[in-house]
Amino acid sequence: MKAAVMEKIGEIVMKDLPKPVPKDNEVLVKIKDIGICGSDIHYYESGRIGDFVVTKPIILGHESAGIVEEVGKDVKNLKPGDRVTLEPGYTCGKCEYCMSGRYNLCPDVVFMATPPYDGAFCEYVAWPAHMAFKLPDNMSYMEGALVEPLSVGLHAADMADAKLGQTAVVLGSGCIGLCTLMSLKARGVTKIYIADVIQKRLDKAKSLGATEVINAAEKDTVEEIMRLTDGKGCDLVFETAGSRITTQQTPYLVKIGGKIVLVGMAPNPKLEYDFAPLSNKEVTIQTIFRYRNKYPMAIQAISSGKIPIKEIATDFFDLCDTPKAMAYSVSNKADIVKAVIEVKD
Repeated sequence: MKAAVMEKIGEIVMKDLPKPVPKDNEVLVKIKDIGICGSDIHYYESGRIGDFVVTKPIILGHESAGIVEEVGKDVKNLKPGDRVTLEPGYTCGKCEYCMSGRYNLCPDVVFMATPPYDGAFCEYVAWPAHMAFKLPDNMSYMEGALVEPLSVGLHAADMADAKLGQTAVVLGSGCIGLCTLMSLKARGVTKIYIADVIQKRLDKAKSLGATEVINAAEKDTVEEIMRLTDGKGCDLVFETAGSRITTQQTPYLVKIGGKIVLVGMAPNPKLEYDFAPLSNKEVTIQTIFRYRNKYPMAIQAISSGKIPIKEIATDFFDLCDTPKAMAYSVSNKADIVKAVIEVKD
């Protein structure tokens, strides 16, 4: 099979690799679409995200969908020809976190495109059948691939207990920021403000229903939010950019009694954080690590038309052009909202 292998930081090479053979509990999936995630870009640019460090060649990509080509002998829920999206992590199923339903916190998770595990920038993936979810007939493979980032947004909104009548500010209008925006709207949050430094992404946020957008390269985000909220701040503050600057802004944006939700993960997470503005606000700080039990919900939200996930995809590349796609994604961040790799027959 053809695969895009990151040989070293900033260098991806197309290679011919052996086609994987599914285990008894696995399905072999012919990949059709893969989203390029911000984490892929971080690994490509710097070789690490926090404590996750690339130390050997790796296949990136974890937002994927395709068609089942073969099933292991123990697989009962899927058959060849089924269209599926792959939840990119599987866990031990035995630890206290798995047993309590919080499997995203399992310390022994195998997660695509996270060192040392390979991802889906390739023609075939063998994956546990219980982490392959059928796609409705009215969903495309591209929409199936974008179930993954939408699950992050849904989990963030869920952990924030977002609800009708609240106000929210989302820092960052990249893929995860937009997915958080759409998830908040689906839960009935009344006013949602979006801040970013890239105007094209802000335009996309506005088209998806953001109440107001703030170009942080031109205006002070904190001042604008205070103006828009009559000096109160927002009930919910979501940091989705994985940026030092936006993370440090969160204490000044949150309303008394509100909640700060840290969704983004910076390449270097060590930073100074001012707790003084929070001391008399009784604010909750909630961190987010991926998601759990969200794929069925995300699939339903997309297939029902509740969340128009396809609207965030702006650029498309063939698998063979993955080296070009990654380089372009780095050098043209102002022009890309969401890039997708397509595997053509």
